[in-house]
Amino acid sequence: MAILALIMGAILKLTTVEWLILSFTIFWVISLELLNTVIESFVNLVSPEFQHYAKIAKDVSAAVVLTAAILSVIVGLILFMPKILLLVS
Repeated sequence: MAILALIMGAILKLTTVEWLILSFTIFWVISLELLNTVIESFVNLVSPEFQHYAKIAKDVSAAVVLTAAILSVIVGLILFMPKILLLVS
């Protein structure tokens, strides 16, 4: 999806500020996904058997990534929808 957003940004000619916002949003989601992977791997290492608190740690780190992904959709709509509507009308 990040590549699609970058292609759309080029096609729709985003401004410098819009490119910065888009880039920050993409790297924010990727960074949180990497952090989620680290947390899940660490929890698996220190707690290979099921532990209630380990599950909470994994669920919360996944929820953070989900929240960032939802935010990225909102940012994408704010950046792209006005430009798309101008093209359509």
